[in-house]
Amino acid sequence: MRQPMSSPLDKAMWKFFSDSTVNKKRARLLAILWTLLIFFLCFLPASDVPKVNVPLMDKWVHFILFGVFSFLWLLSFRSFAIRDLFLIFLASVSLGWLVEFFQGVLTFLGRSRDNMDILADSIGGLLGVIVFYATHRLQKKK
Repeated sequence: MRQPMSSPLDKAMWKFFSDSTVNKKRARLLAILWTLLIFFLCFLPASDVPKVNVPLMDKWVHFILFGVFSFLWLLSFRSFAIRDLFLIFLASVSLGWLVEFFQGVLTFLGRSRDNMDILADSIGGLLGVIVFYATHRLQKKK
């Protein structure tokens, strides 16, 4: 029985799971850029944030930002141990808390500290870790 052909996108994605130094450097660059994007978006003045009439949209944005954050940072590791999964999860929770802390302190931004954002960041970070681990295990079986 023949195996199905892989698409170019599929091949490109699996490259990041290889042990190639070049691919790990690219993944690290993506992780750094994503982290900077989080800071940029979370510290925009409230007046610059578009109003959207979607329930809990703010929480979904936090959830996605921090899920991708965890996934990309884990992808950038040359090799990883289970403790690294925990450390990246802890980093996403800490970054979420730090962002919210500064949003509460920097009142001139027109933003405020929101514990539900921290929860959304944490759940997103956890999901990013879980998706990475599951995807990594699938890739190792190939």
